Amino acid sequence: MHNTEIRIRGYHLDLFGHVNNARYLEFLEEARWAIFDDKLNLEDLARGGFAFTVVNININYRHPAFLHDTLCIESRLSKVGSRSAVIRQTVINKKSAVPIADADVTFVMLDAKSQKAALLEGRLKETLLQTIGPESSLETG
Repeated sequence: MHNTEIRIRGYHLDLFGHVNNARYLEFLEEARWAIFDDKLNLEDLARGGFAFTVVNININYRHPAFLHDTLCIESRLSKVGSRSAVIRQTVINKKSAVPIADADVTFVMLDAKSQKAALLEGRLKETLLQTIGPESSLETG
């Protein structure tokens, strides 16, 4: 599992004084980029002919977040299929421990030559498992 913290600033808010729903997609993306910064070399993947590509996001908004809240985003691999995988991301208010949002982000490793989703097997699959780290109930298939 990987953790990323984000402090809520004024520009994250909408007219109602809470974080705009579209900002959560940015927060989730920031957390995924933090994984790359900390654990995965995207240049190595690119040299290997692969690109990390999000193909679907399903998000649930649970509770509003407000100015000066600190959000902790937990990211973990929850499913690995033959050509796609899912990262489960959970947003929690660090101070109150209240769940703010959660999302399942489905991605593929795009093969640059064929422009199709690569098979997630061998070294590529091991890299994902080591980098993102599965939760205890990881589904494979």
